[in-house]
Amino acid sequence: MTIKIKICGVTTFDAVRSAVQSGADYIGFVFYPKSPRNLDPKIANGLGKHVPKNIKKVAVVVDATNDDIDAILKYFMPDILQCHGNETIERIKEIKEKYKLPVIKAIAVRSSDNISKGSTYAAVADMILFDAKAPPTKMPGGNGLVFDWTLLKEREFDVPWFLSGGLNIQNVTEALRITQAPGVDVSSSLESEPGIKDPELISLFIKKVKDYS
Repeated sequence: MTIKIKICGVTTFDAVRSAVQSGADYIGFVFYPKSPRNLDPKIANGLGKHVPKNIKKVAVVVDATNDDIDAILKYFMPDILQCHGNETIERIKEIKEKYKLPVIKAIAVRSSDNISKGSTYAAVADMILFDAKAPPTKMPGGNGLVFDWTLLKEREFDVPWFLSGGLNIQNVTEALRITQAPGVDVSSSLESEPGIKDPELISLFIKKVKDYS
């Protein structure tokens, strides 16, 4: 099984270059003002020009309005939109119909009920991403928090899905062994400081996943 790899929250050319050269399948650009990884769409457009067509560019938004998405798409055209907030099934449908782009829906996980919620969203989203549920004082993603991976053991979904939440070079092999996830998403553990990815850590993480697959 070839495991898909998503490097999320890139903000520099060096990070993009490392993700591309190391063999990432998806690169995530965050558009959420509260995040240290937040990007201006014009800057994201410049970075995105260095991403070849075989690697998918993902625009990550949190409870974005149509005006928010329009402002992003004015300058930056992603291949996929990732909705990482409390978007309803109806909102996901609306976004897909309006923007004609595939959608990844992030699901915050604390219990098995949250995993079941992912199955529900699979009816409308193109992909699902399972991330650790954040405390109220934290951002919805990129917190380096881990959830109980056994909740996903032997679970199957109607769409491709990513495992996220606290993955790093030390634990990703064990996470994959338990969940058999077809894709992984990583952000904060590959940073030298908040919002700045370390190119070497990106390369090492991708190698670890590819060695497992």
